Amino acid sequence: MQLAIWTYEGPPHIGAMRVATAMEGLHYVLHAPQGDTYADLLFTMIERRGTRPPVTYTTFQARDLGGDTAELFRTAAREAFERFRPQAMIVGASCTAELIQDDPGGLARALGLPIPVIPLELPSYQKKENWGAAETFYRLVRGLAAPPAPRPEGRAPSCNILGPTALGFRHRDDVREITGLLWRMGIAVNVTAPLGATPADLARLGRADFNVVLYPEIAGTAAAWLARTHGQAATKTIPIGINATREFIAEVAALAGIDPAPVLAAETSRAAWYSRSVDSNYLTGKRVFVFGDATHALAAARVATEELGFALVGLGSYSREFGRELREAAKPHGIEATVTDDYLAVEAAIQAAQPELILGTQMERHTAKRLGIPCAVISAPVHVQDYPARYSPQMGFEGASVLFDTWVHPLMMGLEEHLLGMFREDFEFRADSAPSHLGAGPVEPAASGSARWAAEAERELGRIPFFVRGKARRNTERYATERGIGTITIETLYDAKAHLSR
Repeated sequence: MQLAIWTYEGPPHIGAMRVATAMEGLHYVLHAPQGDTYADLLFTMIERRGTRPPVTYTTFQARDLGGDTAELFRTAAREAFERFRPQAMIVGASCTAELIQDDPGGLARALGLPIPVIPLELPSYQKKENWGAAETFYRLVRGLAAPPAPRPEGRAPSCNILGPTALGFRHRDDVREITGLLWRMGIAVNVTAPLGATPADLARLGRADFNVVLYPEIAGTAAAWLARTHGQAATKTIPIGINATREFIAEVAALAGIDPAPVLAAETSRAAWYSRSVDSNYLTGKRVFVFGDATHALAAARVATEELGFALVGLGSYSREFGRELREAAKPHGIEATVTDDYLAVEAAIQAAQPELILGTQMERHTAKRLGIPCAVISAPVHVQDYPARYSPQMGFEGASVLFDTWVHPLMMGLEEHLLGMFREDFEFRADSAPSHLGAGPVEPAASGSARWAAEAERELGRIPFFVRGKARRNTERYATERGIGTITIETLYDAKAHLSR
């Protein structure tokens, strides 16, 4: 057994809570011990929601295990209905309560409540948070969606937007951006779910002509069921980046039977122009390592290489269910995808790749600060600072501009960091001044050869601009290894530079 300090995903009941918290008129009764009620903090402190999640806990204690814990659940479910009067209820057990096997679904059905009660069976020791959210949303859709309704003559095409949840990375702003894009195309949004939907809204899903899937980790299972049973097609393209947004518009237009040309002609993103500008030329070929959930990691890899000219030296995700897609995306770049939920393995892969920019999660932000590498956060898990008060989508044309700013600014800051470092010994600066944003300074990365660096050579290497420092280190180590040099000195550093400049 491995003890984890950090985890990319929580247990599956946290995913169920994300769906319940996103919706209105839905209540979650969770059979859980006193210590499993911490999850409220994720929404009230991290996402900064003004209300606590619609969750009732049984909060049994150790002394209750010798008594009737099933009665505690029945009482909690009955009182939750009487107090909140929800349109529907979901019931389940936390990872700890799962061990006592009280069967919350059967207990809730025996109460005979006058609302739909949907049991959740979430195997906490085999699955994780995103799977739990996807399974919860699927169970709700399957239990509540009415049969499809015929499309009235002359009605404008309509769609459902599926996948956004509470505690999702920029989901609120993505929904606003894509809703506006669909509106400009003349397509009405029938239901957006789970975020902002009620159980009654889920009953209306069949009225739409097709579904827009924004986050496959959450909505993929439900969309596949709607396709099989309701005949509703679903989009495949995730509109993150300019190219993907254009493809998304074309895909949606084909499903709706309309012309995409007017919307494509009215593109407003400034990211394409910025990425071709003189100020951005120095970004071309910069080595980038990408890690996050599958949706954002795959999209970020494409944007980084196709639209910003970065070189992809690492791609990975903790979403094991999408391992095949990640490996296929990594192949053209000659790299092996890092599919793991072990943050230490991700850190080792980053050190081995020696990137000049990391696009990752909150955990990669900590790793990057320790290694002295610029970093931008592209995916959950995230910190409170990644839930900005301002409008900051990741999707659509506006999202492409946000991506450009978010990813390029750490590199600009890194250049400033380098200039400060160059002049740190001058009288205007304090020699012991802390770096402005990258941390206390890089630790020595994983060496590609057997040669070690002398202290004065390491200091000299630090004078090289950050955006070519990794390449200089690799070239020098290769030069030393080929010549059997055990210790890299300043002379070795400059001999390697002269040799490779010929």
